[in-house]
Amino acid sequence: MPTTARTVLFHEIGEPEVLRIEDAAVPDVAPGQVLVRVEALGLNRAEVLFRSGTCYYQPTLPASRLGYEAAGVVEAVGEGVTELAVGDPVLTGPGIEMSAQGVYADRVVLPETAVLRRPDSVDAVTGAAAWLTYTTAYGALLETAGLRPGDHVLVTGASSGVGTAAIQVARRIGAIPLATTRTEAKRRQLLGLGAADVIVTGESAPEAVAKEAKRLTGGKGVEVIFDAIGGPGFRPLAEGLAPGGAVVIYGWLDPRPAEIPWTWPFTIHTYANGVLTSTPDGRRRSTAFLNAGLADGGFRPVVGEVLEGLDRIRDAHRLMESNRHTGKIVVRV
Repeated sequence: MPTTARTVLFHEIGEPEVLRIEDAAVPDVAPGQVLVRVEALGLNRAEVLFRSGTCYYQPTLPASRLGYEAAGVVEAVGEGVTELAVGDPVLTGPGIEMSAQGVYADRVVLPETAVLRRPDSVDAVTGAAAWLTYTTAYGALLETAGLRPGDHVLVTGASSGVGTAAIQVARRIGAIPLATTRTEAKRRQLLGLGAADVIVTGESAPEAVAKEAKRLTGGKGVEVIFDAIGGPGFRPLAEGLAPGGAVVIYGWLDPRPAEIPWTWPFTIHTYANGVLTSTPDGRRRSTAFLNAGLADGGFRPVVGEVLEGLDRIRDAHRLMESNRHTGKIVVRV
C-alpha cells in the first residue's frame, strides 16, 4: 500500500493560486473504509466556493483538502466491508466532508458509505461527471418536487452539470424540460440534450423569463421551477409557475437576498443533496436510478472539458469561474 499520495491542499482561502499539490500521508485502511486509486475528478461549483471561503461551511485550515467527486478503482478494503472488493470500479460522493476527505488526489481513503460501485460499462471520465449531477436532479425533482409525466419543469442555469442532468432526468420520466441559459451557443447544445425549448436570457429581466415560460405552456405556467440562482430574480421568476406549482432551490449563485414570491398558492422547497444521500435508503434509491440510466445509455453526462493531470487543477478552477463551459469539467489524474 502506498504511504503517500499526490494531494491538492490549500492553506488559506483565495483564488485558484492557493491550491498546492503536495505529498500527503495515506492512512491505514481502517474497518469500514476503502482505499481508492483515483482516475478522474469531477469539479463542482461548491468546491470553488469552498476554496474561496464563500461556501455555507468553511474549510479547516491549514492543509484543507478539496473535492467530492471522483472515479477510480478500489485498491484495498478494511475489515467489515462487504459491498466492495479490490479491483471494483467505483464513484465517490455521498457524505464527504471536504477538508478531511476531499478527493483531489491520486489516492484517497474513504468510508465505504462514500463509495459506490460504478457500472462496468462506464469509463472514469463519464463516472466522474455523473454522481452529483444526476442524484441532485433525481432527489430535487422526483423525491422533493414530485415531478410527474407530462409536467413542465423550468431549469435555470441549465448549462451547468446539474442543469444538463435535470433535462435528461425530466425526459426519462416523461416530463417536459424548459431551460434557461445566457447565450445562443448554449441554447443549441441544450436543445440537443433534450430540452423542449430554451429561453436565452442574455440581459433579460426575470419577469421576461416568467412571461416566456407562460407562453411556452399555453398560458398555464410550469409545474416545477428548478432554480440554481436565487437572489432578487427569484420573486418575479415564480410568476411563471402554474397555480399550486413548486419551486426547488438547490443553489444560490446570486448571494443577494431573495423575496418570497407573491403568486400564491405554491410551494417552496430547498434542496441539499447530502440530506438524501446521507441515509442508506436515499443512497439506495438515488444510486439505483443513476446506475439504471448510465447502464442503458439514457443518461449521457455532459463533459465540457477534460484536463490532463492533477497539475491542471488551478486551470480547472479558473475555467469553472469563467462560466464558459457546458456540463462538467473533469480532470484526468
